[in-house]
Amino acid sequence: MAVDASTLGARIRDARERAGLTQAALAAATSLDRSSLAKIESGTRRVSALELARVADAVDARIEWFVEEAEPALLSHRNREEPGASSPAIDALLERLTRNVEFLQRHGDLPLPEITAFERPATDAATEGAAARARSLLGFDEYAPALDLEAAAPAAGLLVFSIGLGPDTADAASILLRSGGIAVVNGSMQLGRRRMAAAHELGHHLFADEYVVDWRVATDAGSAPWEARLDRFARAVLLPASGTARTWQELVASSDTLRVAAVRMGSAFRVDMSTLSRRLQELGLINAGEARAVRQVRTTRADIVDYNLVLRDELEAPSLPKPYIKAILDLYRSDVVTAVRAVDLLLGTWTEEDLPELPRLSADAIWEFVS
Repeated sequence: MAVDASTLGARIRDARERAGLTQAALAAATSLDRSSLAKIESGTRRVSALELARVADAVDARIEWFVEEAEPALLSHRNREEPGASSPAIDALLERLTRNVEFLQRHGDLPLPEITAFERPATDAATEGAAARARSLLGFDEYAPALDLEAAAPAAGLLVFSIGLGPDTADAASILLRSGGIAVVNGSMQLGRRRMAAAHELGHHLFADEYVVDWRVATDAGSAPWEARLDRFARAVLLPASGTARTWQELVASSDTLRVAAVRMGSAFRVDMSTLSRRLQELGLINAGEARAVRQVRTTRADIVDYNLVLRDELEAPSLPKPYIKAILDLYRSDVVTAVRAVDLLLGTWTEEDLPELPRLSADAIWEFVS
C-alpha cells in the first residue's frame, strides 16, 4: 500500500532519530540540502526514489520499511515507546528482526508454537512455580542445568538472538509477534550475564509483556518490583531449587573451601557469581556473609585446569537461532529469495560463499518459464 508524503516523512524522521543522526548529518550523507530534508520530514516535499535509496543506506534500513505498513507488533511498540528513547541500537535491531521473522513466517516455514500466557506471579512461591513450568516447557527436569537456552527457547515460541552491541547498549530486549516472539541479547556481555538476560527475556515472553528493553538485568538494587520478580524467575530457570540444593551440598562436601565449591557450581550451571550468590541465599543454602564471599569469587585459568572445568560458550555473538537460519536457507533453495537477500536476512553473519550450492537446471527447464 502506497503511503502519503506526510507518513513517509515521519518514517524518515523516526529512522534518522533511531540512527542517532541530526538533520544536518543525514542531509550531508544523502546530498540533500538541510531545508529540503526538513520539508521531506514534514511532508511538504516529496522524496524521489533515488533520494529515498540514499536515506535508507545512510540509516541502515531497507527501502520497503519506509513504504510498507509495519507489522502489528511494531505498531504497538511504537505507540508505547518513543523511537530510540530506550536504546536506539537494540531498538533498531529488534525492528529489523521483527520484519525478518514475519517475512519468513509469511513466505516460508518458521513455526513457533502458540503458548498460553503464564499468569503473573504475585509471590515468591508462585514465581518458583512459574519457573518450574517454564523449565518443563523447555525440556529441562528439576535437577538439570538449563544449558543452551538459544536452542531450547523455540519450544516456548521464542527466538533468541545474540548480537554484540557494545557496552553502552541495553542488556536485552524482547517483543511479542502475532505468532511467537523475539529476544535480542547484547552479546558484548560476559557469558553469565548473557544467559541471565536470555532467561529474563523468556520471562517477559511467557508472561506476555508485549515489548520491553532491559538496561540492567539482575542488578543488586533499584529494580522495579516486576523486574525484580522476573530476575527471580530467571534465576530459578537457570538454577532450579531442587537441582541447586542437591548439587551445592555435594560440592560443599567434596570441596576444600567455599570458593572452590562456588567455582565448580558456577561452571556446572554456567552462571555468574552474582547470580549464584543471590540464588543460594534466597534458597537458604548460604548466609549473608557467605553470599558476599561468593560474589567476590573470580574463576581463574588455574581453576579451569585444577578442577577440570568444561569451557563451553553460549549465546556468543553473533548467534542466530537455528530455526531462523533454516527458514532462510529453505527459501534460498526454493528460489524465493536471492543470495543477496539471504545474506541480508542472516544479518551479514554469512557471506554468499557460505550459502549452499543450488542445483543446476537442465537445458529442458527453460520450457517451464516460457511458452
